[in-house]
Amino acid sequence: MNPHIVFVDRDSLPVPVPSCAFPHRFTAYPSTSREQLLAHCADADIVISNKVAFDAATLAALPRLKLLAIAATGYNHIDVAACRERDIAVCNIRHYGDDTVAEHAFMLMMALMRNLPAYQRDVAAGVWQQAAQFCHFGAPIRDLQGATLGIVGSGGIGQAMAVRARAFGMRVQFAERKGAATVRDGYVAFDALLASSDVISLHCPLNDDTRNLIAQPELMAMKPGAVLINTARGGLVDEEALVAALKFGQLGGAGFDVLSVEPPRDGNPLLKARLPHLIVTPHVGWASGEAMARLAAQLVSNIEAWQRGERQHRLD
Repeated sequence: MNPHIVFVDRDSLPVPVPSCAFPHRFTAYPSTSREQLLAHCADADIVISNKVAFDAATLAALPRLKLLAIAATGYNHIDVAACRERDIAVCNIRHYGDDTVAEHAFMLMMALMRNLPAYQRDVAAGVWQQAAQFCHFGAPIRDLQGATLGIVGSGGIGQAMAVRARAFGMRVQFAERKGAATVRDGYVAFDALLASSDVISLHCPLNDDTRNLIAQPELMAMKPGAVLINTARGGLVDEEALVAALKFGQLGGAGFDVLSVEPPRDGNPLLKARLPHLIVTPHVGWASGEAMARLAAQLVSNIEAWQRGERQHRLD
């Protein structure tokens, strides 16, 4: 019997997805709620999931499932250990968005270092028209040239961010793991990076070790006026503490493409803040047309590799 492939949240990837080269049956659901999950996947051999969670109980209720193909890089919504116990293969997408996410992070950094949102607000409010001089001196403007960028996460996106920063004359340093007893060559102790960076950009996964990586103590330890960029995962930062640090004046700005709960149907502290030195974008750093096309192609390649018995981008 041809394997049945089920895409449980097809609308999360708004580009064409190539058909797998081997004979199969394909079913796509625009989205799948927690209540619909077992019914949608009951006779699936292969499940494609972008953000739909699969915990141990769900996996136990799907004895036919053989492969979970994640249509993303992050996999904190999948119980990989339970998959391993049940001999369910798991694969994810890698490096498809290194450049596009780095570009998004760089855009947020540039806008905040030069306080673009604050000046847009002032012009819209008519402040320039009332200026005594030819220009309006408002929020402080800082150059990237000569500034220090601290990067947390030295994978593909972090490295792509470093290339762009160095091209603009920034000094780049990578953070050692928080609480590490020793500092590896080429890295800077986490606490030292907080204290010395003009900008800190997060490019690490969300797991038990990194949840609330940046909370109130870390925010207060950052260089006064520093900018914090997060295009990784919302749970890396204590959002209430971040808003407080922005309002208190400890930080010079924050640019976030991710929130702790997405979509934020019940609101979020960052959305309520409405501060001129806070930019929030709706988790679209990965979503250029070019990057999504690469993701779709790699998704199919991962499934075809599994069908051939090859371990491509496997997590289990």
